Amino acid sequence: MTAPTPVTLLQLPAPAPLFSGKGWTAYIAALIAVCALAPLLNLWVPEGSVFHLSDYAVGLVGKIMCYAIVALAMDLIWGYTGILSLGHGVFFALGGYVMGMYLMRQIGRDGNYKSDLPDFMVFLDWKELPWHWALSDSFVATLILVVAVPGFVAFVFGYFAFRSRIKGVYFSIITQAMTFAAMLLFFRNETGFGGNNGFTDFKRILGMAIATPSMRMALFVLTGLTLLGFLLMARWLVNSKYGRVLQAIRDAETRVMFSGYSPLGYKLSIWVISAMMCGVAGALYVPQVGIINPSEMSPANSIEMAVWAAVGGRATLVGPIAGAFIVNGAKSWLTVTYPEFWLYFLGAMFIGVTLFLPNGVVGLIKKLRGGKA
Repeated sequence: MTAPTPVTLLQLPAPAPLFSGKGWTAYIAALIAVCALAPLLNLWVPEGSVFHLSDYAVGLVGKIMCYAIVALAMDLIWGYTGILSLGHGVFFALGGYVMGMYLMRQIGRDGNYKSDLPDFMVFLDWKELPWHWALSDSFVATLILVVAVPGFVAFVFGYFAFRSRIKGVYFSIITQAMTFAAMLLFFRNETGFGGNNGFTDFKRILGMAIATPSMRMALFVLTGLTLLGFLLMARWLVNSKYGRVLQAIRDAETRVMFSGYSPLGYKLSIWVISAMMCGVAGALYVPQVGIINPSEMSPANSIEMAVWAAVGGRATLVGPIAGAFIVNGAKSWLTVTYPEFWLYFLGAMFIGVTLFLPNGVVGLIKKLRGGKA
């Protein structure tokens, strides 16, 4: 009688790369060049020229790049691990609130009430800062909390959810319930997060005026480089053994368990990494947009994040980034020209992609190039 053959992890075919090695080099070089040369280009090119980026354009592209980081995070958890989250808006908003608290402390006595407390606290007759504002005056502590707070919330939520083997549509529903509950909590004035209005009217960051063109351009460049860094990190993750296990969990979780791998650690770790990426995106978003309030946690925003990944193409890395630019570019144009049709357009786009482009725009491009979609 022969000995039984040891069971090994399901071997999946390697996905065809969107770009070759030279293609990736060219893409990265182009992104670095854009981020590095954009400030110089704006100095040399006169206003009114088609190549001159207005303050509005710098802010808009910077904001969409923040969304692109979120879409990339969604791709890691949904496209590569098969876990559809409808609550990533809460992690994005948490990172934004942490940065917003720091920016509110930077206002100091330049506020309307000439107090060391934020204006909304003076208006509500608060006498001192609540305990959770203790480290908000430190930029270093803020940078740590930007990733630590979303990461901790994601760890606690994910541990109990994944440990209970909640998956599929049930997991999506409870993530949506999570972000809705967080939104209701932050709407309350007594929580110390500005209630309905949130945080706004920021003055300075690191002692420098935040509304100047040079600071806006600096934030634009920083966001672009952060997006590039996360893209390279994500590519390294999905091409490693760790990423192969994630894809195996997505395609055949039961077989992964029978092969001796525990999905809990893999699912929980990528869930926390994804949440931290969203927190960083939120922290970069707030100083560029100038406001953060509980509406960023609305379930509709989290659903829209899933739309970005679906439109661009899941499990492609570049696809969700393209999807964020396509959807938000269309949103910026339609909400100005045809504001009453924007939601109809968003719904039609999602339905159309689901029915006719299941692999998104990137899948369509691959198909037109003669590859497998």
